[in-house]
Amino acid sequence: MNRSVQKTFLSIIVPALNESVGITGTLAAARLACPGAEILVVDGGSGDGTPKLAQQSGAVVLVAPRGRGHQQNAGAAAASGEVLLFLHADTLLPLGAGAAIIAALKVPEVAGGNFRLAFSPPGALNGIFAAVYNARSQRARHYYGDSCLFVRRSVFEAMGGFREGMLMEDWEFVQRLEARGRDAGQRTEMLPLTVTTSARRFEGRRRWRYVRLWAILHLLHARGVPGDQLARMYPDIR
Repeated sequence: MNRSVQKTFLSIIVPALNESVGITGTLAAARLACPGAEILVVDGGSGDGTPKLAQQSGAVVLVAPRGRGHQQNAGAAAASGEVLLFLHADTLLPLGAGAAIIAALKVPEVAGGNFRLAFSPPGALNGIFAAVYNARSQRARHYYGDSCLFVRRSVFEAMGGFREGMLMEDWEFVQRLEARGRDAGQRTEMLPLTVTTSARRFEGRRRWRYVRLWAILHLLHARGVPGDQLARMYPDIR
């Protein structure tokens, strides 16, 4: 693996594709939330200037094949941190996020985890969606990458990273992470701080169509439909 010589505790990996509208704010929030962390933006072929904006914000910029699995694995391979935090480009970390991760991982049995989630802009339905998400995350450890996954590098490498070229690579990774924890006597933690992510995927009239499609995709995934086939059914919404 091509890693920096200088080591750091936390590396933040941001997969991006045409995120010029929000990438500067995302990176600024990450720096405030995690002082001293290494930040890598892995671009999947943006045509809107995202890489330049990321460089101007002080991030290390890499290029990888399009797809979060490819991009996040590429970022992990180049990162120097003992802990990897995967941050979506439309998600804002809260102040104190880095300190909360450090505190959680002082317990050897904790392999990684995620945060509570809120959607932006705020609103009644977005609040309901977030409440349901957080309840499932807390009680059943059912969560996704939009709530910011963090994991010890040693665990990530032992698991072989993310599956590439598939939809719901974050959910598949979480399933393996949780199963591995049960078998190895480890666990994950849902931190009490809240990250804020864009609700752009289900704005306006798309809202219920998106929820219905997501439910169908989960059902198909549970029945063994390959992730690359599911990806062709999923709209690229930004």
